Amino acid sequence: MHLTAPATGRPGTRTRDADGMAVASFILGLIGLLVFNIFLGPLAVVLAAVSLWRGTNRRGRAYLGLGLGVADLLVLLTFMQLDNTLSWSF
Repeated sequence: MHLTAPATGRPGTRTRDADGMAVASFILGLIGLLVFNIFLGPLAVVLAAVSLWRGTNRRGRAYLGLGLGVADLLVLLTFMQLDNTLSWSF
């Protein structure tokens, strides 16, 4: 009994999954600039790295997601230093 799909599935499945991860990393990184950047920033970085590792066709979108995820963490660190707290608010 297999709980997951076999590793040798349809030929385009792996690339399509990587493309979806690249788009998801971009969207999460973009949203993370405004809210929940402590969670969405690292998630965007991980999804972008995995999609690049799997060979996505949307490399530009993955790099944007990676950059936005890092920017999320930099925004969080900046506001944490200014407020002297673990979180930030307007």
